[in-house]
Amino acid sequence: MYAYITLRERPEIKNYVAEWFHGKWNVPVEEYLECMDAYLDGRTEYGWYLCLDGDTIIGGLGVVANDFHDRKDLTPNVCAVYTEEEYRRKGVAGRLLNMAVEDLRAKGVSPVYLVTDRIGFYERYGWELYCQVQSDGEPGLSRMYIHR
Repeated sequence: MYAYITLRERPEIKNYVAEWFHGKWNVPVEEYLECMDAYLDGRTEYGWYLCLDGDTIIGGLGVVANDFHDRKDLTPNVCAVYTEEEYRRKGVAGRLLNMAVEDLRAKGVSPVYLVTDRIGFYERYGWELYCQVQSDGEPGLSRMYIHR
């Protein structure tokens, strides 16, 4: 049985969580810690959502103001969605996505956006293609999805 939690439920694992995300996406640990501290200190409701198998992170995602793209008006953004390979196709990412959207909606934050190049995955969880955006440092355009 997996545990689905927000980082506020286990703030003591913040450094482990930041290192885990860094290992998946190669974004500096300091950037993750800055966003996590703002969430843990109550400066933002843009949270971090995790799936644990015991004490091991098997999936996670965050919510940030902007996920490295040119459309600063499309905020907040789900970011860093990742599930460990051996746990894929078990609904982990879908449950985390729904958890984040519902948590934000309960706090009056809607819609939510997400940048991806994947087609067909996010649609299963109520996300709709919204527009194309220019991601920082990328030559082509990326797909921006919305969850209303």
